[in-house]
Amino acid sequence: MKTQSRWCNVISQPGSKLPGSLLWQAWAGSRIQRPPRLLRVIWLVGCSLLLTVTAATAEVKLPAVISDNMVLQQGRQVAIWGTAEAGEQVAVSLGEQKQMATADSKGLWKVELAPLKAAGPLEMTVAGKNTLTIHNVLVGEVWVCSGQSNMEMAVKNSQKAWGGAMNADKEAAAGNYPLIHLFKVQRVVAGKPQTDVQGQWVVATPQTVGEFSAVGYFFGRDLHRAIKTPVGLIADSWGGTPAEAWMSDAVLDADPDLKILADSWRQKIADYPQVFEKYKQQLAEWEKSAEEAQADGKVAPPLPSAPGDPRSNPWRAAGLWNGMAAPLTPYAIAGAIWYQGEANAEFAYQYRKTFATMIQDWRRAWNEGDFPFLFVQLASFSQEYAPPDSWAVVRESQAKTLALPKTGLAVATDIGDAHDIHPKNKQEVGRRLALVAEAIAYGQKVEYSGPTFKSLRVEKGTLRLQFEHLGGGLVMRGATLLGFQIAGEDQKFVAAEAKIEGNEVVISSPHIPSPLAVRYAWADDPKCNLYNQVGLPAPPFRSDDWPVPTEGQIRQK
Repeated sequence: MKTQSRWCNVISQPGSKLPGSLLWQAWAGSRIQRPPRLLRVIWLVGCSLLLTVTAATAEVKLPAVISDNMVLQQGRQVAIWGTAEAGEQVAVSLGEQKQMATADSKGLWKVELAPLKAAGPLEMTVAGKNTLTIHNVLVGEVWVCSGQSNMEMAVKNSQKAWGGAMNADKEAAAGNYPLIHLFKVQRVVAGKPQTDVQGQWVVATPQTVGEFSAVGYFFGRDLHRAIKTPVGLIADSWGGTPAEAWMSDAVLDADPDLKILADSWRQKIADYPQVFEKYKQQLAEWEKSAEEAQADGKVAPPLPSAPGDPRSNPWRAAGLWNGMAAPLTPYAIAGAIWYQGEANAEFAYQYRKTFATMIQDWRRAWNEGDFPFLFVQLASFSQEYAPPDSWAVVRESQAKTLALPKTGLAVATDIGDAHDIHPKNKQEVGRRLALVAEAIAYGQKVEYSGPTFKSLRVEKGTLRLQFEHLGGGLVMRGATLLGFQIAGEDQKFVAAEAKIEGNEVVISSPHIPSPLAVRYAWADDPKCNLYNQVGLPAPPFRSDDWPVPTEGQIRQK
């Protein structure tokens, strides 16, 4: 009885995390006699909860990305981090390595493992006052797969209206790759950088690949086949989102043009309480009008639309960076693949600056130098929501970022769909991205690009075009070479006659006796068919610098 009484007295002290005073009061009223069975049960439960809470406050915890089935990046220092009780010693062990850290005053700790070699499966232990064991750890190549819906689009995509990739069932059934592991970040918008995401690592199996990013999976599959190394893929995308949502507030504010956009979102958020109050008034007026209409036997007026909360809008500047990308930045990666740009087509020319700034922002945040950043050039599509040829300008803006080191582009103009913004041939997109990675990230001697425009010369009313990345020579698919336009001093382009002569393309038009400029695949939905011998298509290009849609405009929304 005395032992039990002392425990309950401890529970009831001020500052206790349990409602111990209630337990004590229940006992105190009958402490002369042995407590009834119910009170003994209450006491035991209380003491059990006390021990549970005490243990919970001291538990070592890890972020979601550091968990069973994770893939760690080979060849560089790897951070392992988490939380614990302030001042707690934490030991991280993997293979022959053991690193120690002490949780700071906020309970945060981090260790750095020395560079690892490709290996697995391994087990990692993280020990403080409790011990966590991370199972089936691989060491290999880790890639972030980000962007909007064409990156989000899953192999089978059963939860989305736009369906899945080509031959989805067959691809999913064949998706048995024990050395490819997948992590899908749950979608969230945040106002400040978060410290964790929701998601879990899974092994690539027929049961898991179906709902994973198709571009990401096919890229990882082909890369794994090529480099014979474990691959970890982190799918981190949200359909319909602009690049500005994936950038940090600091970088947005540092650029005057981008700051205008970020400030407009802040103003929307500041105005939202008033906007919502106005909606409530409109709703009250509607209810009154609807009751009157019902009483008079009339049709009720339309219900006013509720205003969306800008704080949770995925277009919010920095919103996806804060919620979905920033928490991943301590995690060592090999690089990133990116499929996005459709949502920026309304301001296509401005995208060249926005996109390049975003890439640099990511590289600063990960603090791994100029890690490879590879991206898909927009596929062909007969869009109507932006000025004509806007997608051509986006493609050029994407190509302009190749001026940054270790960037690479996968062309998709030949595998798009005029009537579907989500073309199904994600296998070829993944294959082309993997080729770019093999060359740029891993230094393999493979041709990774189609014929790239190099220069031209004027010769007797014709233009003779020279190219790089010949890949064994120029070829066309079809009976006639398509996609070339030509213009003279009036800057009016007309379809040109084109033919391949050796490693050059010769173009002309009877309507342009003195040609000055050429454009290739310059349209939202171009018909083009120039390739090299290894089957890679020529990227769209233009030789002029004449004004194009959205040039000179300032984006303010």
